Amino acid sequence: MGTGSQISRRGKYVIASIAAVVMTVALASCVVGGDKKTDAASVVEDFVNALNNRDIDAAAALTSYPNAARASIAQMFDGLDAKSTDFDVAQVMDLGNDSAFFTLDAAWNFGEGKDWTYQSQGEVRDLSVGWRLSWDPAVIVPGLGNGRTVSYTRTDAAPPKVVDAGGTLLMNEQTINAITLDPATMPDPVDTTTRLAKVIEPVAPLVTSESMLADLAANPGKPVTAVLLRDPDYAYLESDFAIPGVVVVKTPKLIASDRRIGSPLLDPLRTVWQANRDATAGWAVNLVDSGGVPTKQAGVQGPPGPDVAATLDSHTQLAAIEAVVSAGTPAAIVAIRPSDGAILAAAQNNQAIEQGPIAFTGLRPAGGALDLVRLAASIQNGVDPRAVSPEQLTGTAQQLGLGNGFNIPGLDQQTAVFASDRPGSNQSVSNILASNKTVNTGDPQVTPFGMAMLAASIARGSAPTPMIVFGQPATTDVAASPLPADVNNRLRDSMRGAGGLVGYPDLMAAGAASGDDRWFFGSRGDLAFAVLVADADGNDRAQQMTEKLFQELAKPADK
Repeated sequence: MGTGSQISRRGKYVIASIAAVVMTVALASCVVGGDKKTDAASVVEDFVNALNNRDIDAAAALTSYPNAARASIAQMFDGLDAKSTDFDVAQVMDLGNDSAFFTLDAAWNFGEGKDWTYQSQGEVRDLSVGWRLSWDPAVIVPGLGNGRTVSYTRTDAAPPKVVDAGGTLLMNEQTINAITLDPATMPDPVDTTTRLAKVIEPVAPLVTSESMLADLAANPGKPVTAVLLRDPDYAYLESDFAIPGVVVVKTPKLIASDRRIGSPLLDPLRTVWQANRDATAGWAVNLVDSGGVPTKQAGVQGPPGPDVAATLDSHTQLAAIEAVVSAGTPAAIVAIRPSDGAILAAAQNNQAIEQGPIAFTGLRPAGGALDLVRLAASIQNGVDPRAVSPEQLTGTAQQLGLGNGFNIPGLDQQTAVFASDRPGSNQSVSNILASNKTVNTGDPQVTPFGMAMLAASIARGSAPTPMIVFGQPATTDVAASPLPADVNNRLRDSMRGAGGLVGYPDLMAAGAASGDDRWFFGSRGDLAFAVLVADADGNDRAQQMTEKLFQELAKPADK
């Protein structure tokens, strides 16, 4: 008896005949002439095409048990959630007039370098309704069925830490316990919130029954979070949370190890940390039994990512926090190290926090804050300061780190917006509107970060490249040359002794006003800073805050 085969991808098959000999089955094959398909081959081809089109209903309808097939196929696609899926027919072999055996090749891709391939097999029978695949979940994934499901999961090694500029632990992943109110399981909201407020009072005295009831009223029928507790606080109170309607949701989160440290830099550092984790993440495909026990089918374990070396200096940050809380109106401080562009601190008081991360994105009318830039532009262009054009002002500002379009990994920021239409001038109506201030878009706008960059540029003699993580400096849309040395020296001379603070002989600083806003910016040694007090109730509020900053910096750092 002659034998032969025909093998190809998608739509071409090996078709063979199998004859029964005595009481044993001997496989024999014969060539099916040309491209003609048997009915068995056609139904397998249609099944594969339906899978590749993710047409679950069409694929299930080609099986002997559509309802069960539909559930298994849907679970496979949902559980694996792949970027691409490719099923192919490897072979179809006739087993007689009413049955056939087939083999499928499957290839799943979950991202670059994350591929899972396997082969599965099954049987096709000629039933009263026509040819159908004899349904078995193993047809689509070997081992599927009998209570087992399939899933793709990300795998991570131990989470990296974030350390500060001195190498001290700044942030690490900890379990956060969200104490949540679920109205669906709360028969008496007043009783529940009253009892919960009493339980959490030692750690969250500002969360009251009234505040929780207000949150519930503002979100009718929806769960609301009453308070977030670190594990030590939760452990202290845990036995008291058996209150109707109170649900505890545990979630890992990267948080500051020192409760005193809060900063608009923390969320950007979380972004960098997450990118670190994503770059080193592993993956796994598991078959999971009814008890939740996984059996790995494919994948690799991700290696530990390196710790994130933040530029934030804890001692400077704590000093800045102590300084900003001395103001009763929105206030912010940004500190930069001129020598390398490391952003050492960024602090806002509660009034400023309500407006968002204004230290980096809060554009304010510049007013007199750009007088030094205007002076430098007038010297360079040989014109009176009052005659400096918008284009001349913009060009000089870029030499001093304002409006350069910095792109800092993890940090959404802006330095300034100018009226002139120059490349890299960072003009953006949305950013102006986001500054929470009604402004004339024809006037220059600056942020505290921008003013700190100005101070750092004058101290350094050229604009530093800012960064919030060592080894990840900013890129810039505009590469501006530094000011001529003689011009920069004129600016330094004008800042010596002109800041209104006494007792700091190494201080170069300048104060400025813009409406009710007060600015104070400058440098001492390798520390440049900018202080903003918005809607200030006195002309010297920014100077007072700066003096508080210096007083706190002079105290010994915590060990």
